[in-house]
Amino acid sequence: MTIEDIDGKFAQGWGGEAPNGVHVNVLLARRGSATAAAITTAFTSPSPGFTPILASLGPDQASYVTLNPPTVILNKSKPGTDFQETLIFGASQVGIAQGILDTVADGLITQDQDTIVLVSLWVDPAAADETQVRRNAREATSKASREAVSGRSEQEQLDMLEQRETLAHPFYGGR
Repeated sequence: MTIEDIDGKFAQGWGGEAPNGVHVNVLLARRGSATAAAITTAFTSPSPGFTPILASLGPDQASYVTLNPPTVILNKSKPGTDFQETLIFGASQVGIAQGILDTVADGLITQDQDTIVLVSLWVDPAAADETQVRRNAREATSKASREAVSGRSEQEQLDMLEQRETLAHPFYGGR
């Protein structure tokens, strides 16, 4: 696989433990593709409580620079408090940027304007430690972006297939 083959690749990642856990979905695109157009549409379609963020970093607002590859962050749930909003716009944004740059450093994606990343973000509503949220956002994003590029191992795929009758999810209580 080459870096050009990443368009439309996506995966999920989890970082940390409750209550400071972070879950992300990562979608990769190449400029000019239908996937990139979909990410651009998501970026330009805010709704109350769900404002897309173009990952930008710097010590103060006047010195922000855009993360390359451009990374659009969408929160999956509406923040219930000002602190939750701060965790999304601050700690999570920094951690997501670090996770994307980890993937760049590994040579899996390029640090340019032709690669575009969408990160759908969930921060535990009970989160209270912004440093841990940053670390967990980095871990989740790094895992998801690496899996999006490289996929899961053949053994992981076989294990899931073999366990299909006993699959579980924390939000499913049935049998």
